[in-house]
Amino acid sequence: MTALRATPAGNWQSAADIPWTLARVLAEGALHPVFQPIVRLADGAVTAHECLMRGPAGTPLQMPDAMFAAARTEGLLIELEIACVRAGILAWSRQAMKGKLFVNISGAALVEALTRHDVTDLLRVLRGIRVSPESLVFELTEHDRVADMPALLAAVARLRACGVQIALDDFGDGCSSLRLWTEVKPNIVKIDKFFARDIGDHGEKVQMLDALLRLAASLGTSVIVEGIETDVELRVIRDLGVAYGQGYFFGRPAPLVVRAIDADARRELDSTEIAVLPEVGRAVHSDFRVERMLMRAPAVSPDTSHQTVAVMFQADESLHSIAIVEDGAPVGMLNRERFFDQYAKPYFKELYGRKPCTLFAHMSPLTLDRYTGIETLTQVLTSEDQRYLTEGFIITEGGKYLGVSTGEQLVRAVTEIRIEAARHANPLTFLPGNIPISQHIARLLASGNDFVACYGDLNHFKPFNDYYGYWQGDEMIRLVASVFVAHCDARRDFVGHVGGDDFVVVFQSQDWATRCADIIDDFNAKARSLFDAEALKRGGIEAEDRDGMMRFFGFTTLSIGAVRVRGGQYTQPEQVASAAALAKHKAKLETRGLYLEEAA
Repeated sequence: MTALRATPAGNWQSAADIPWTLARVLAEGALHPVFQPIVRLADGAVTAHECLMRGPAGTPLQMPDAMFAAARTEGLLIELEIACVRAGILAWSRQAMKGKLFVNISGAALVEALTRHDVTDLLRVLRGIRVSPESLVFELTEHDRVADMPALLAAVARLRACGVQIALDDFGDGCSSLRLWTEVKPNIVKIDKFFARDIGDHGEKVQMLDALLRLAASLGTSVIVEGIETDVELRVIRDLGVAYGQGYFFGRPAPLVVRAIDADARRELDSTEIAVLPEVGRAVHSDFRVERMLMRAPAVSPDTSHQTVAVMFQADESLHSIAIVEDGAPVGMLNRERFFDQYAKPYFKELYGRKPCTLFAHMSPLTLDRYTGIETLTQVLTSEDQRYLTEGFIITEGGKYLGVSTGEQLVRAVTEIRIEAARHANPLTFLPGNIPISQHIARLLASGNDFVACYGDLNHFKPFNDYYGYWQGDEMIRLVASVFVAHCDARRDFVGHVGGDDFVVVFQSQDWATRCADIIDDFNAKARSLFDAEALKRGGIEAEDRDGMMRFFGFTTLSIGAVRVRGGQYTQPEQVASAAALAKHKAKLETRGLYLEEAA
């Protein structure tokens, strides 16, 4: 029988014909709680659920975004939030679920709820439905600036006093999240799903999440990462040391709580393989500034005589150059060596000793602000004007003179920074360099898992490079890199570039031997395309050997030395690298180019 209701005009109509408003949803108690599991990543235990809310099924207000939009329009936002908390706790109690229940509420709604009802009222209701306050976590969903922070902190303190915990929701997705973390001091912080999405492909997200974990550890805060949807995301997040996870990979929101995760999620958590963490394209020492090369040195005015400058240079043998400054700004530069080349000439002292020093000075010197970064310095180093290499340059701040530096210091600084950058990512292939390779091996050793470390090296590469030039040599190196990457499982196998034609691959794939054989065959076939027609016809090239003698070399080929590493066999990455390098030397003696060094 269809229910009938009276309209404001006194007419009767079917309830199905009455439009759904937020006021109607609240009046009829038409909220439907659903629950999503929160999982402890160490053992896969379901330790909590988050309560999410749905409106009447099949209506425009079924999904939460639509409900909350309607609540804002109707001025019922606080009432909706309080009703959601009440409905969620009641539905939870009916299922007699162990663990914790996370309920969402804004700071404003929390303050208002505790203004209308005392904490004792909350405790009385909880006792009536047999829910302990210790099982509740109020998840603050505030994303805008909190209007009344003292009131929120007072409300939080009252809840904590009776055992309720506080969580901060969607950290990283709100303008005031860090402030809330600092002032509210939540028990738990939930990291926004943005950081989980495709984290296996984004080194920046890995670095950011790692930084957030360190911050949480220093503040004594537990961390839950939301939005885990794939096995790759789960593996990376777990290996970073995240304690708890939530997302579709563990379960979608449903009316009934779950007591255990499904087989796919369990299988992934039980796996002992470690994730291959993506590398971030980093600019090592990107905070480098030219002020680090600053040398405090005296300056002179444009009317200073050559004789005075000579006295200054003679009094301080370490003085490389002297700036000429007018009204605080540099206008010229006197280089020690160039100055004395002129000063030592016959009759210079008599003719020019009392003349202004600007007469033979460099009046358009290289001038760099103290905050100039490494990229600009690199451009300077490769510019057409190379006089600064011997004369040095001037460092300023806001156009005012600070000091000087030398071309030698500039070359050294840029070179050291580029070398350090190459240790993290090879500039030719963009593959991870020595430091990431060592870090990955260290993680594998710490896990106690078995793995295979391989060292790849080219045969007859130097003659090829000498014969065809370094441009073609670079093409050969890039070819090696692409072949290694193409035949490895990006989820399990780590490919690194030590430098030159040396590559390291760390396999967790069980079929590593087949992959290595395919890598060798694929490279050896493709490498021939880099030889000219004459070399292809002859089967190689004539080039100098390491002793400077001309001899014939066959096509460039690849050799791979492999060492099977058992759990507990080594303790340091350097030990693994040495064993793999030794295996590589033996592989170069093998006809097929692959050698396995078994553990003793």
